[in-house]
Amino acid sequence: MPSFRTPVSEITRLVQLSPAPVARRIGRLERVGVIRASTAIVDYGTSGQLEAFTEIRLTGGTDTEELSELVREVPEVQQFFTIAGDPDAMVELVVSDVDHLQRVVNALRRTGKITGTKTLI
Repeated sequence: MPSFRTPVSEITRLVQLSPAPVARRIGRLERVGVIRASTAIVDYGTSGQLEAFTEIRLTGGTDTEELSELVREVPEVQQFFTIAGDPDAMVELVVSDVDHLQRVVNALRRTGKITGTKTLI
């Protein structure tokens, strides 16, 4: 798994230590499991993409497993969450722009399994 992290040089500047002790401490924290992974956080605003979360309310006859199968077919869906209460579920979408977002949400609505949506950008 690739590692994405703040460079040691930046950490040394912030904590005012030389690179060798900073690197040793980071290595020790990784070995003992305090640092389990490093990750990249994508800034969709600079990548030409838009991230949105859409709340979904299902028709009475639709269960969340059916919705899960439905959203697996939608490439813009990054994550799918079921929720207790109202709404029934939430999806994270990554799209190119607001028009693309509207097309994806409209396509979800046209399935007949969704009674309402609310999208947060």
